[in-house]
Amino acid sequence: MRVIAGQFRSRILHAPRGMDTRPTTDRLRETLFNVLAPRIEDAIFLDLYAGSGAVGIEALSRGAQEAIFVEQAEASMRAIRSNLAALGIRGQYGLEPRSVAVALRSLTERGKRADIVFLDPPWDAGEQYVLALGLLGGECRALLSPGALVIAEHEKRRDLDERYESLMRTRVLRQGDAALSFYRAVSE
Repeated sequence: MRVIAGQFRSRILHAPRGMDTRPTTDRLRETLFNVLAPRIEDAIFLDLYAGSGAVGIEALSRGAQEAIFVEQAEASMRAIRSNLAALGIRGQYGLEPRSVAVALRSLTERGKRADIVFLDPPWDAGEQYVLALGLLGGECRALLSPGALVIAEHEKRRDLDERYESLMRTRVLRQGDAALSFYRAVSE
């Protein structure tokens, strides 16, 4: 696994050992960031279920102002810290070593705002999609900057809902076994 483009292009990233982490493929990350290219510069990027941190690190490499990594698994958080240190990234990130629900509520209470939110929970944990997207579209909507994008990576055969409270799906991209569903907050 490597950084695709930007400041850290071609640098190797490490993922935690075992089958608990399923990193977003290089090809899918490239597709994602081709779509995000006009929005990534100076963005606040929230990487939920961050795993190795590859997606948030890619955002930093391409000019994001800050990446916030939310990951509950200790081995994954160690991998994120190791990858950030190996790349010499300092002061452009936040670490939230807790569940996504707790982190989203905490970030909202602290008045944090995100321009782009990426979530990639374990594919067999369907309830995590409902939880995270429901919070972002409801109770934690204030976390989203005006015009923010929320992107969920999921199995292409899993259909996510068109709407989660104020979040409306605007686009789906499919590639291999994966899909990316794009959401924006809409007025009620």
